[in-house]
Amino acid sequence: MNWSGLESLLSGVNKYSTAFGRIWLSMVFVFRVLVFVVAAQRVWGDESKDFVCNTRQPGCTNICYDHIFPISHIRLWALQLIFVTCPSLIVVAHVKFREGKDAKYTASHHGSHLYANPGKKRGGLWWTYLLSLVFKAGFDAAFLYILFRIYDGYDLPKLSKCSLDPCPNTVDCFISRPTEKKIFMLFMVVSSALCIFMCILEMLYLIGKRIAKLLRVRHENERILFAEQHELTEMAPPRSQYHWVDPTLDDNQRSLTRREKIKEGSVTTAL
Repeated sequence: MNWSGLESLLSGVNKYSTAFGRIWLSMVFVFRVLVFVVAAQRVWGDESKDFVCNTRQPGCTNICYDHIFPISHIRLWALQLIFVTCPSLIVVAHVKFREGKDAKYTASHHGSHLYANPGKKRGGLWWTYLLSLVFKAGFDAAFLYILFRIYDGYDLPKLSKCSLDPCPNTVDCFISRPTEKKIFMLFMVVSSALCIFMCILEMLYLIGKRIAKLLRVRHENERILFAEQHELTEMAPPRSQYHWVDPTLDDNQRSLTRREKIKEGSVTTAL
């Protein structure tokens, strides 16, 4: 399978992603796609050829192999990567739709734009981006659950016993390199769990940022409404225009004090 084409398609998602989304995309291609292409396919390339059961009964080995490996790890992980990366393409498609709509609006309205930035996560694009995160985390969790149910808790035993028809009795079956395959399987499981964690963090970031913005707008509207309903008027002149007068002085003393202040003011003005 050519994964470079998928990588080129998803590379445009970085322009519309948050920091958490960029980290998620890097983890997908470095820790999952790259490991899948370089190492995992070679490790599981001999699973059918080197699967051995201690019997010569025709068909017994094939039946036991199908029972122990209901679905190949390689094909299951390939499906998982395809399902996990498809929601990001929905975001890209939504942005392209906005750009086309904005181009038509600009052509018919003499250069004015419908969207200031078509890639800005507002309105319907915000919901599309949030739903893409839900789908990505949901697909990863679903495939982890399928893998857990099929292989009994992500385990690959060195010895498996099989008593299905047409086996004459209970036979022992052996898979090649079980420890190495188990290590790779656990690595893919941990990387999938980290991707789910990053999706949850990004969802919390988007929702928290949206709530903070709504609260800020609401506070600003309440402040403006309060200012309009309680317009302040100047009830008295500033305190600097008042002169303190000692209430214990009589009228002659008050007039003398007033003349002294006027004289001080004239001296100050002359200086």
